[in-house]
Amino acid sequence: MQIKDHLREEQAFLGRAIIAGLLVILSLGLLLARLAQLQIVEHDHFTTLSKDNRVKLIPLPPTRGLVYDRKGVLLAQNRPAYSLELVPEQVKDIDATLQRLRQYIPISEDDLERFQRLKQRKRRFDSVPIRVNLDLEEAARFAVVRHLFPGVDIKAQLLRHYTSGTAAAHVLGYVGRISKKDLESIDPSNYAGTSHIGKTGLEKSYEALLHGAVGVQQVEVNSVGRIVRVLEETPPLPGQDLHLNLDIDLQKIALEALGDHNGAVVAIDPRTGGVLVLASKPGYDPNLFVEGVSSKAYKALREDRDRPLYDRALRGQYPPGSTVKPFIGLAGLETGTIRYDTSIYCPGYYQLLGHEHKYRDWKKWGHGPVDLDKAITQSCDVYYYKLAHDMGIDAMSGFLAQFGFGQRTGIDLTGESRGILPSREWKRRTKRQPWYPGETVIAGIGQGYFLTTPLQLATATAAIANNGHLMTPHVVAYLEDRQSHARSPIPPNQKTIPIHEQADWDDVRTAMSHVVKGLHGTAKRIRTDFYAIAGKTGTAQVFSVGQEEEYEAENASKKNRDHALFIAYAPIEDPQIAIAVVVENGGHGGSAAAPVARKVMDAYLLPRLYGDAADGLVDRKGGGTSS
Repeated sequence: MQIKDHLREEQAFLGRAIIAGLLVILSLGLLLARLAQLQIVEHDHFTTLSKDNRVKLIPLPPTRGLVYDRKGVLLAQNRPAYSLELVPEQVKDIDATLQRLRQYIPISEDDLERFQRLKQRKRRFDSVPIRVNLDLEEAARFAVVRHLFPGVDIKAQLLRHYTSGTAAAHVLGYVGRISKKDLESIDPSNYAGTSHIGKTGLEKSYEALLHGAVGVQQVEVNSVGRIVRVLEETPPLPGQDLHLNLDIDLQKIALEALGDHNGAVVAIDPRTGGVLVLASKPGYDPNLFVEGVSSKAYKALREDRDRPLYDRALRGQYPPGSTVKPFIGLAGLETGTIRYDTSIYCPGYYQLLGHEHKYRDWKKWGHGPVDLDKAITQSCDVYYYKLAHDMGIDAMSGFLAQFGFGQRTGIDLTGESRGILPSREWKRRTKRQPWYPGETVIAGIGQGYFLTTPLQLATATAAIANNGHLMTPHVVAYLEDRQSHARSPIPPNQKTIPIHEQADWDDVRTAMSHVVKGLHGTAKRIRTDFYAIAGKTGTAQVFSVGQEEEYEAENASKKNRDHALFIAYAPIEDPQIAIAVVVENGGHGGSAAAPVARKVMDAYLLPRLYGDAADGLVDRKGGGTSS
């Protein structure tokens, strides 16, 4: 029988107890050390994390500024709307969720296409719209089953709406959802909570002022993230309202006056540079783009032969034709190339010395003896062929550049075209070719390389009406703070074209008045007894006609017919409106473009000149027959 060694067992037990005690003490020490670190050393850090779990910062997007016309008509407003939105990070099976949603809310294929497109652009924790502009019944129907769709919710927001539809689409532009490209050029913190940004037109050029400044709301939330109470709030700063020089009623009259033709009408107040009309036909509905236009609708707009997305007033580049003759005539006077009474004989064509090629006049048998007044009044081409050749392309282009031809006007819109003011240096730079005398000849009647925009023509015409003061055109008249209602006018900006002889300018303006009131004036049919008009008709060739051929409008297809142009200002004694009209494939400026200008001028001037009696005045509009 083995006897137990109690002493040894006691010693072993005691050793184990001591080791266990040391482990317990060590563990307690580590625990106390960790508690000390958490409670003392890292107290501030974990207090902040705890607060972040309880307190959230919610961005408060500002209300976008409104846009009004000169009479206070609301053109761009913010309408309340409901949208059905989904957060991809919170939804396990997005496709299945979308299919189940269609049992309660109508969701079209276009809606699904837009959702997929926007989902690709956004982060997974961003909310993506599935359906926009839900009515109250649809919103209520979803509210009943909301608990079945985690990660999906109804959001109320303000959506942009353009009340004038197609009439001012190119001027106002439109807003669209913020893209990745937009994020590269904006301050993301100021656009937190904002989903839309200006894409074109005034919406883009005045984006910073229309948008405003973001606010922030500090809220306390519970364990599931629901807001319990608002702790602190910094309200957003709403965007400023834009009040325009544009008259939307006048804009609609201009578009209606164009009839079945495409084209552009630009009208400016020559005293201030304020743009009264900036019309381009055809237009498009900017409301289609606010929430993302469907691929099918956008493709239809892009492939439309009439190019409704193209702003003809701002970007369209047309040969100015005979509308440039008053400016070239003034250049001849100011450079000393001609005098007002300098006469040449017009046999119906012009030839350069030593050349057989004939540069023909629009009047087959010619005008006979012609001075500057008759050359402008009856639009004699031969007079200007010779004048341009005698003056030379360098002197001519140098003088015309002072009126802004070949340059952007500086209007407060993006996307303006420069046009082309041909010169020896321009051709060498762009085509790497020498300049030829024949090119100077045809530039004298606004053909060849010469291209202008309707806006340039209107601005230059306003400068003639304004005795050489070239005003920078601007659509916006003033900004208005939505809180204080303080107004910030857009100051006029001008430069003065040097006038060597005041008589030269007076002579050209007199000749322009004879275009309308003269017995043989090319725009005599729009003459009115109610105010005096000074103008110039123009016809721009779309394709060239051979030496032995004659242009016959009735035999040409519509797309190959000449463009009709007309510039004017009125009243002559106190100019209040300057206008440029381009009627694409309209034929003659006197018959197609001049009546359009007359309708716009009547609508603008008669109420100002005659007040309430304007409604009873006789309408005597007409058209001319030559260029």
